[in-house]
Amino acid sequence: MMTDKQKTLANEFSISGKGLHTSCLVTAVFKPAPENHGFKFKRVDLDGQPILEADANIVGDTSRGTVIQKGQARLSTIEHALAALVGMDLDNVLIEIDNQEMPIMDGSARMFAEAIEKAGVVEQDAEREYLEIKEKIVYKDPKTGSELIALPDDDYRLNVMISFNSSVLSNQFASLESLADFKKEVAPCRTFVFLRELEFLLQNNLVKGGDLDNAIVIMDREVSQEEMDRLADLFHHERIEVQKDKGILNNLDLHFENECARHKLLDVIGDLSLAGVRIKGRIIATKPGHGVNTEFAKLLKKEFQTRKRNDIPEYDPEKEPVMDVNKVKQFLPHRFPFLLVDKVTEITDDHIIGIKNVTVNEPFFTGHFPDEPVMPGVLLVEAMAQCGGLYVLHNKEEKYSTYFIRIDNVKFRRKVVPGDTLIFKMELTSPIRRGIANMKGLCYVGKSLVAEGEFMAQIVKN
Repeated sequence: MMTDKQKTLANEFSISGKGLHTSCLVTAVFKPAPENHGFKFKRVDLDGQPILEADANIVGDTSRGTVIQKGQARLSTIEHALAALVGMDLDNVLIEIDNQEMPIMDGSARMFAEAIEKAGVVEQDAEREYLEIKEKIVYKDPKTGSELIALPDDDYRLNVMISFNSSVLSNQFASLESLADFKKEVAPCRTFVFLRELEFLLQNNLVKGGDLDNAIVIMDREVSQEEMDRLADLFHHERIEVQKDKGILNNLDLHFENECARHKLLDVIGDLSLAGVRIKGRIIATKPGHGVNTEFAKLLKKEFQTRKRNDIPEYDPEKEPVMDVNKVKQFLPHRFPFLLVDKVTEITDDHIIGIKNVTVNEPFFTGHFPDEPVMPGVLLVEAMAQCGGLYVLHNKEEKYSTYFIRIDNVKFRRKVVPGDTLIFKMELTSPIRRGIANMKGLCYVGKSLVAEGEFMAQIVKN
């Protein structure tokens, strides 16, 4: 499990501009936020100043950008700002916005990223949570052929492939191996539009805030100069023509040959942030779009919530333990045959995970039972209690002992037999006060819960 710290802005900053589709003038103020806040948007122009969370479950529309909505409160085109927040390594930010659409700026995330860099990023005390991809997760839209896949990896990495029925823009590929490269490799990449789409949008009273400098216009058919002049006039732009070798208008130069694919990668980062959790894994997106992106974000969010609800600890025998058995013996007074924790694999601010390998040579199997060896339930409780004692004592410089003064709601779910590896999770249920610790204990074999209980212990100086 990755366990780095959450981050927020060191200082607030504001960005103003036009909304792409509404042409509304809008100012967005990005503010530091407390731990575990996430990304949230506050519509300060509406009564009650409603807050819209960056949450895939409140996505209301994806036809021309990602839109979140709660009741009558709505906010459009949030993906570029969200991509910048993730790409610049932030977790908790409040964005106060005074209109219904985020400013489009130059059609990329560059200005957001630069403003974040200037404002600064600070580390917070709380641990950052991750959705670690353990096995393949797939979402596919059979109508479009769009597909997103999440695979195990040791960091957040993305591969994006786009494909269009166009002689100018057919297939492109982009990848990002580290978010550390986001600002340079992805943030400057602008949105793009085909000429045929642009004409449709104009006819339907959309892209009212667009101009020819905040999008790459793909010219996938022959047009006359007269038509080009008319297009320039519609956007109050100086005369333009097609760059014949590239099939785009000459109003701008490409930052990268595959800028369109890189922009789609940018959109994927922004949309997947709606899962509400950092991702550790490789995302492979084929023909992505806001619709499939946000549906995939819902899948990832559901997976994370399911894991958190079940909260099953994982045991990697190759990982170096936090405490081996010799270290365990420095804190616990127990010895053979009553030391029931072999090692500790994780200790955080509120829980500990310990391991016990159950072998047929355990002395209690001699009488419990000779023909059907089963680990006594009372020893499962004792093992959990010892693991809880390690949590309480591991940071004490002087010698202390723990004496359990109350054990409640103990349940046994299945037998523990020779060959099982017990995984204990002891979690603090309230702050330690006046030398009293309250903990919830869980004991697993693999993903199966075998025992649980609630423990109260008194911490006594020797």
